[in-house]
Amino acid sequence: MSILIKNGRVITADADREADVLIEGETIVKVADAIDPAGCPDAEVIDASGKYVFPGFIDPHVHIHLPFMGTNAIDDHASATRAALAGGTTTVIEMICPGPDDEPRAAFDEWKRLAEAGACCDFTFHLSVVRFDDVAKQQVRDLVANDGVASFKVFLAYKGALDIADEQLFELMEIARELGVIITAHCENAEAVDAMQKRLIAEGKTGPQWHEPSRPRCVEADGVGHLCAFAELTGAHVYIVHTSCRDAVEQAMDAKGRGVNVFVEAVAPHLVLDKTYAERPDFEGAKYVMSPPLRDAEEHEHLWKALASGDMVTIGTDHAPFSFRGQKDMGREAFTLIPNGIPGIQERVDLIHTHGVCEGRIDLQTMVSACSTQAAKIFGLYPRKGEIAEGSDADLVIYDPAFKGTFSQSVSESQTDYCGYEGMPRKGRSKLVFLRGTVVARDGRYTGGSSGGRYIPRPPTH
Repeated sequence: MSILIKNGRVITADADREADVLIEGETIVKVADAIDPAGCPDAEVIDASGKYVFPGFIDPHVHIHLPFMGTNAIDDHASATRAALAGGTTTVIEMICPGPDDEPRAAFDEWKRLAEAGACCDFTFHLSVVRFDDVAKQQVRDLVANDGVASFKVFLAYKGALDIADEQLFELMEIARELGVIITAHCENAEAVDAMQKRLIAEGKTGPQWHEPSRPRCVEADGVGHLCAFAELTGAHVYIVHTSCRDAVEQAMDAKGRGVNVFVEAVAPHLVLDKTYAERPDFEGAKYVMSPPLRDAEEHEHLWKALASGDMVTIGTDHAPFSFRGQKDMGREAFTLIPNGIPGIQERVDLIHTHGVCEGRIDLQTMVSACSTQAAKIFGLYPRKGEIAEGSDADLVIYDPAFKGTFSQSVSESQTDYCGYEGMPRKGRSKLVFLRGTVVARDGRYTGGSSGGRYIPRPPTH
């Protein structure tokens, strides 16, 4: 089937112009200033007048099947990816998070099986390395060679649970450099966080408002410096996830200035929420506990400026959906027991449009670059994803910038029992979302069928 999208404002990372887009089957076959419908008489014509036409958005940092703090994230692959598509995200990169005793191969097979059974959008994975014996080392190599895994995650946090020793980190980064894959990293100082948490709990400071003081900015900046030192020594490419503050960004940019191959990610919560949310009374602040934590509101402008300048190159969500009742409230006696994370896979694009573009902090091309194209380029999906060009997948979003509303859990496809952005103004939403040429969402609501997403293997690109 052919589809002709006419009269839209086509916006990519590199261009902003009035153009038409022709789709045949699952692929974009032509982009031109004007395409005559008479030349494709069998095509369905969609008038995108007054609308933006974006490449499908890519979320480079999501958690779906996530065991954490003795429970599991409330979303499954069906609900999370329906939410993604409703918000204009057509591809997700999920973090595989095995336990320290799990083999990497078994974890990959488990996550891939679950995603193939339920995912409604396309997907690929970062694989967390929390075990690094000889078996794990060989399996890492096999997954790169045979399964299209091209990015791995390390934690410089969560002492005794997910962190790995420095000698293992060094060797992993040497292997990454050899194989041409990238290391994504949660950067904090695990020892310092552990010590601060124990001290605060001993002092009776147990509520969610003490989460941020247990892992302050200096702890995050220290983790970034530590990772970048190892990258400088090994030559590995590194990608710093959910960077929350100026000090951490500056550490990364100092390293980049020395020639370190480092990319920096922002996530939506750190751009629009601040630590007062985690200080809300009656334990409601637990809804906003994530790591690194929400910071002072003054950090927002630093992060937006870093996105505008290109110091930060991507915007993800760190979607980690734990319900307030029955999950977050496990930590009523101690903030260290609150499952970390704020849901947001559906809200991301509209949040960035509302608070970034509409407020003049970034332009539309930067939005597309940070929410789609850069992730595709860094993680080996480009130009199949993240672009509007001949031969690219027909993942497209026709976006209505005139829409006005509010964010609400009542319209969310996620199974989480709250929306972290409840009642906040919303400017713009996806009018139509195409996944490989098929409309799967309309007016901010999922309209596709069950499953249908595909695993995207990726070649080493670094």
